[in-house]
Amino acid sequence: MKHLVKRLIVLCLFFVSIISYGQNKRSLNNFKEPNKEGINVFEAPKDTAVVKAFDGVTVRIGGSSTLQFQALDHSNGYMDAGTDETSPWFGELPLIEIGNNFNLATANLDLDVAFGDGLRMHLRTYLSSRHHPEPYVKGGYLQIDNLNFIKQGLLSDVMKVTTVKIGHMEINYGDTHFRRSDNSSAIYNPFVGNTIIDAFTTEVGAEVYVQTNGWLGMVGMSNGKLNQAVNNPKTTSPSVFAKLGYDKQLNEDVRVRLTGSIYNTAQARGTYLYDGDRAGSRYYLVLEDAEASSASYFKSGRYNPGFEYELNAIMINPFIKYQGLEFFGMYEMSTGKSAGEIDKRDWTQYLVEVLYRFGNNENFYVGGRYNNASGEEKGTGNDVTIDRFNVGVGAFITKNILAKLEYVSQSYDGFDLGNILNEGKFDGVVFESVISF
Repeated sequence: MKHLVKRLIVLCLFFVSIISYGQNKRSLNNFKEPNKEGINVFEAPKDTAVVKAFDGVTVRIGGSSTLQFQALDHSNGYMDAGTDETSPWFGELPLIEIGNNFNLATANLDLDVAFGDGLRMHLRTYLSSRHHPEPYVKGGYLQIDNLNFIKQGLLSDVMKVTTVKIGHMEINYGDTHFRRSDNSSAIYNPFVGNTIIDAFTTEVGAEVYVQTNGWLGMVGMSNGKLNQAVNNPKTTSPSVFAKLGYDKQLNEDVRVRLTGSIYNTAQARGTYLYDGDRAGSRYYLVLEDAEASSASYFKSGRYNPGFEYELNAIMINPFIKYQGLEFFGMYEMSTGKSAGEIDKRDWTQYLVEVLYRFGNNENFYVGGRYNNASGEEKGTGNDVTIDRFNVGVGAFITKNILAKLEYVSQSYDGFDLGNILNEGKFDGVVFESVISF
């Protein structure tokens, strides 16, 4: 027993020494920092200057954790219909009773490994999320910024402006996914929730980037599947997507960015572009059916249009920063249909976000966000609308610790009486603390 304890101690010291060695060299080339320094960084930078020369495999261990205190109230049309015993919906579909308390703490583990000069890997694991009580891998990719790991100077003129990403990864459609909360990685998001229609998915694919003098171009292709398997081969087709944009610091005070993105897939067993976030909504249990066997982490304030075939989506994102004043916008148009539908349905979503960052190193901010989504409901064809309004404040305690407080109000219009979202609304305050390193 004593020998076993000694061996365990030695083994622990060995791993601690390795981890400590790797953590002393945390800076990586062309790397988006997972702290305050990464805010308003969209794609990973493509720098001609090398942060440090490659001198062997470097492992950077990082992660994040968040905790929310939620004080939200919700209601829907069934509150009124429940008084009419002649209504076909009398006593049906009550909402889950919610109160003021803490949500489940969420956590991520990130591994970033430099394998060679110009060759890096990223891997993210959800340690705790709404979907799973056990850890599971979100995804990962290889990022290639030059080919020196094959031969020094190989295609150097091309690779000076080119980046290649390959893996089972978060695809680069639009700019909102750079400012959203990815489970506990919430330091880039100035508010608590993501967009109503949340464009986020992880699929096996590849992306090729060209960045030069402020211009950005990207083309990518994925297999269109969230859960990878070889069965049901005719139910999913490859997805193609692309982005074109301009991002420039015009002078010391002004930065301007404008991008346009497209996404197309012929068919999928479910449209993963709007149904791919396995970590769940950040507003817990709002407008959830109390009689359901379990609450849906996919919903809770989010909405999936339910496209399964012939999905086409376009997103335009402007971003302007003048000193501490910051504007971010989104306009998205999507069209597609689900099984059994002959005609395509259309959805439109837009978002306007204004922030003012102030204080030493802009460690504080105050701002507001308006998000609207409208379109034809799956099944009924009803024209429905969802509106959300947020106001919030935030403070960076250090560059790795963020505290934010927001007021949120969301309402639903146009849904049938038989739908739990009929006349639905929720509002209240949410406090969130974020640690990211």
